[in-house]
Amino acid sequence: MFSRYEGTAWEARFLPRLSSREIAELPKEKALVILSIGAVEQHGPHLPVMTDALIGEALLTRTMEKLNADLPIWLLPPLAYGKSNEHTGFAGTISLSSSTLQHVILDIAHSLRLSGFHKLLLLNSHGGNVDLLNLVSREIRIATGMTVFYIMPHQLDSFEDILAEEEREFGIHGGDYETSLLKAIKPHWVSDAYAVKEIPDMQKYRYLTLEGKVRFAWKTADISASGVMGDATSATADKGTLFMERITDQLAQALVELCDFDIAQLNSFRTPKELHSQ
Repeated sequence: MFSRYEGTAWEARFLPRLSSREIAELPKEKALVILSIGAVEQHGPHLPVMTDALIGEALLTRTMEKLNADLPIWLLPPLAYGKSNEHTGFAGTISLSSSTLQHVILDIAHSLRLSGFHKLLLLNSHGGNVDLLNLVSREIRIATGMTVFYIMPHQLDSFEDILAEEEREFGIHGGDYETSLLKAIKPHWVSDAYAVKEIPDMQKYRYLTLEGKVRFAWKTADISASGVMGDATSATADKGTLFMERITDQLAQALVELCDFDIAQLNSFRTPKELHSQ
């Protein structure tokens, strides 16, 4: 079971735990700073509104336990609130505007750069943040020169052997995946009696999808009465544990790669003078 602010992640890798002097003295050439960004929003009648933010924190906590102690990876306090206005009208949803969230992330990045850091990972656990984080990542790169990465951890694995095809396509909110994770992370926060299955009726469309191919703008109330998109009734703690272990295994490997990555090495262009000297 997940306990907040305990264990390796928060004792050995929590950047604000250090003093200003200690942070100034850190080696920063390969140091990777991680900002987890989630959401506080409705997740159907059975899950807490903290679901997305909690999943991001729990995944990072477990991942840090799988890393070598000498890797220069540091965690910032998670940003719980995200852009969640698609869930407006459902009680408990607290949303930042896109401009507010963008400026908060930009300000955090600028502050990190002033402290000497060069690499930032935006770890996102809420689908409604995706488009904005794609945009803001490049804005940070242009404004600060930092190398910026962004990731949704569940995309590291397809889970084809665990989730039904319908669930992989349409189970994007409060369904089997998220409910299973919450059963593994904080089981007493899940109200099993209220779990539902609600799948948007998209089967007749060849091109239109919720998150791929040809997309259309929607708010949750357009496509779900319960606030759920997926099958929460199929969720189990065992599946949640499996999701957690498989994602964090791959995320741990990915973080090693990010620490070693040097964006300057991608540009193989050589000037005419350099080519002539070969």
